[in-house]
Amino acid sequence: MSAEYLSVKETAEILDYSEQYVRRLLRNGQLHGERIGSRWLVATESANEYQCKDLQQDSVIPDHIRRSAHKPTLKALSFFSGCMGLDLGLEQVGIDVILACEVDKAARMTIEANRPDIALIGDIRNYSAREIRDKAGLNLQEDIDVIVGGPPCQAFSSAGKRKGFNDERGNVFLTFIDLIIELQPKYAVIENVRGLLSAPLEHRPHHLRGKNHPPLSQAEKRGGALLHITQKLRAAGYSYSFNLYNSANFGSPQSRERVIIMCSRDGNKLPYLTPTHSEQGLYNLPLWRTLKEVIEDLPQDKHHFVKFPEKRLKYYKLLKAGQYWRDLPKELHQAALGASYYAGGGKTGFYRRLAWNKPSPTLLTHPAMPATDLAHPEANRPLSIEEYKRIQEFPDDWIITGTLLNQYRQVGNAVPSSLGRAIGQTLLNHLHGTHGESWPDFPYSRYSKTDDQSWEVEVINQSSKQTKRAKQLSLF
Repeated sequence: MSAEYLSVKETAEILDYSEQYVRRLLRNGQLHGERIGSRWLVATESANEYQCKDLQQDSVIPDHIRRSAHKPTLKALSFFSGCMGLDLGLEQVGIDVILACEVDKAARMTIEANRPDIALIGDIRNYSAREIRDKAGLNLQEDIDVIVGGPPCQAFSSAGKRKGFNDERGNVFLTFIDLIIELQPKYAVIENVRGLLSAPLEHRPHHLRGKNHPPLSQAEKRGGALLHITQKLRAAGYSYSFNLYNSANFGSPQSRERVIIMCSRDGNKLPYLTPTHSEQGLYNLPLWRTLKEVIEDLPQDKHHFVKFPEKRLKYYKLLKAGQYWRDLPKELHQAALGASYYAGGGKTGFYRRLAWNKPSPTLLTHPAMPATDLAHPEANRPLSIEEYKRIQEFPDDWIITGTLLNQYRQVGNAVPSSLGRAIGQTLLNHLHGTHGESWPDFPYSRYSKTDDQSWEVEVINQSSKQTKRAKQLSLF
């Protein structure tokens, strides 16, 4: 089973429901998953979202205008801000966020607790461009230097149905693009998951594809969503560049891959981000930062964390740092994994203790899901929220509000501040006409051909091949 999916039994254990009730939630669409024969697989992210949805805080922070009269030299508007990881990175290079847009109640409380003077608004669809300027304290003549945002990524994630812009969250993405075009910032930055590179603009179910069905339309083809976005930006006069970046290459103690699209109003294409670290020390760069570097000095008696069920904890007690289920005695493998033992894939997220001498894997919105565990290298527990904050590079005094699960969710969804810092530095270099180091062959991520130039060639070739095939079929 892929680490992105859970069995019904595992989901029932996490949600503390019966397996029968979990199946009912799946049938009703309240949980998202895939049905293979008579067996359901539940999307891990959906199970986590369902667990958290009833744990929202009762307190409601109202939308409000910017409370400070001081206007910084470089002004940024942040959308889908979460707990402001990307924004902190921008601040570190001198780009100040003056407005945050967020609908999540706990995240809004986090923003209010840490940056009470900035403007705060809710659903992006409820605000016109002029109203956003008013909230930020900007008149129609004032330039916006940067707009940043990471629209909800579930619509493009490989876990679930990948409805793209057919999904409500995908539609919010398009609203964001329209606002960028109307607000006309000097620069725009869009952050999202790797799935955006391949997501279609319109989703056609797999059972309606193949030789007995019409060829896919351009909107239904691989990469159609991103193609639509870039075409809209280009038509509005914006240049763009993008790539898939591993945050570990920019100083984050975490291996986390995200697509970063950077756009410039002047039409001049922005360069790719400049790495500050390298896994193998390429170009004499420092090696990746490790988990040990950032969490070892935390006080041992001040951790807050969820717990592993006792029936799983007994297996963790047999594992050392950097080990996972395959390192258990072979005779315990089947009992430890249960039904997942017979599923395909490497199942690397099962019973996973993190290694001290490597970056953390991608932090998730829950550290104790059976298929995506994030266990401390030595302690018999998942990573604590204090460790989550260090790995995502939040200051220790940065307040994360809400229940413990809400805190995990906020920090797990954040952009590491070092990646935000690299983005901000690239924008500053372009603004001032300077250039950072450039290494065209640098391995930015695990994957190849994820930059805009390679991606465009692949999308065009794919479109040509499918058009040719459709013409051949029409001859019969």
